[in-house]
Amino acid sequence: MNAINIKDKFKLVDTQWHPRQIAVVDDMQVILAKIQGEFVWHKHDDEDELFQVIKGTLYMKFRDKTVTVNEGEIIVVPKGVEHCPATKDDEEVHLLLFEKLTTAHTGDVQHEKTQTEYPKI
Repeated sequence: MNAINIKDKFKLVDTQWHPRQIAVVDDMQVILAKIQGEFVWHKHDDEDELFQVIKGTLYMKFRDKTVTVNEGEIIVVPKGVEHCPATKDDEEVHLLLFEKLTTAHTGDVQHEKTQTEYPKI
């Protein structure tokens, strides 16, 4: 058991849209990701996702609205809800996510940004 310095861990994330696992809590994983631009429209049929914005501004797009998530704020995307993360003015955004170990990166959508493994850092 050691403390995890999130700022130091973000220095190890060198690729956007490629999440990295920093911890596991029961059947949940704690993930760091750097993102820029728009992701992929997708949903997770059986898992909720929690996004915390560490740096920047996240736009969480839903089919009927877009929610702005600022630094220090979180948003929970309920299972089964189609969503598309995006960034403000193409800035790089740093995210901390909580999701089940079984959560597929882009749900049932296969895309060039889809990752099947989250390396542990």
